Amino acid sequence: MDSSKKTDEFYEKLKSQLYDTAQWPTEYLYKFIVLTDGSGVSEIESLFNNLGAVITTTESKNGKYTSVSINVRMKDPEAVVDKYKEVAENVDDVISL
Repeated sequence: MDSSKKTDEFYEKLKSQLYDTAQWPTEYLYKFIVLTDGSGVSEIESLFNNLGAVITTTESKNGKYTSVSINVRMKDPEAVVDKYKEVAENVDDVISL
């Protein structure tokens, strides 16, 4: 199975779980990990501009990685998945949790 199909299946499963576990619109917590010395943090922050997001960052103990937590009100699971895809397409070397 190619990675694109696995990714699509993952997002479909996530959407289904989100519909089953929350009343929409609701607050959603995104978590990402990026290299500290890259532009990942600022790129992620720019993708969530104008959404009223609360963004916090935490550097790893050795300073190599930065965790980015974003709490934002999303209208539905489709919007949540779309934002994950947007981050994956626009930010290099990002890990989504």
